[in-house]
Amino acid sequence: MSYPFPLVIFDLDGTLVDSLSDIAEALNLTLADLSLPQVDEATVRGWIGEGVRSLVASALQAAHAPRPLDEVMPGFMRHYGECLLHHPRLFPGVAPTLEGLRARGATLAICTNKPSRFVVPLLEHLGIAGHFAAVLGGDSLPERKPDPTPLLHLCAQFGQAPAQALMVGDSAVDAAAANAAQVPLALVRYGYLRGLDPAHSGARWVMDDMRELLDIDTAA
Repeated sequence: MSYPFPLVIFDLDGTLVDSLSDIAEALNLTLADLSLPQVDEATVRGWIGEGVRSLVASALQAAHAPRPLDEVMPGFMRHYGECLLHHPRLFPGVAPTLEGLRARGATLAICTNKPSRFVVPLLEHLGIAGHFAAVLGGDSLPERKPDPTPLLHLCAQFGQAPAQALMVGDSAVDAAAANAAQVPLALVRYGYLRGLDPAHSGARWVMDDMRELLDIDTAA
């Protein structure tokens, strides 16, 4: 039986991959370089989702340290690359879900705000790179989520109308991009919701485990 959506587009951090500890480590190394206080992972969790510049800007604002962002970012990016593969892990059910979707004929793609040069090494490290026909990072196009353009770009790339694609994410950024692109949305509860109420996100499906994606009913 074929999958009801020919194209399934996934967010990365918080949806497929738990990379919180590595992102927090990179951020704290950056703060240490600036002689600023360290922050815990729970705090960092609340800053993830809108790209690395937003992440660093939030940390500087919280530390009351008005440093020029363009001066801080090179150091953060260096630490980010160094910490990228320290402790990432797939969330439960991700690997069999990706295999199951492909077995049912779905084309899979990544749309993340993570800088593009870090995406494929992370996917390869976790053994899932071969599942994806396309990868868009936060700097792959002039626009990034919550702008709908990256999702519409992927739909056009694979010749699918937005209604024939499915966005799978975990945040308000993912929800805003999907809703603006008129791409059906599935949200996972375990990611970076940052106060977003899934019931009011526009999501047609809300999941506690990625494997639930294999059982979605388009009539629901």
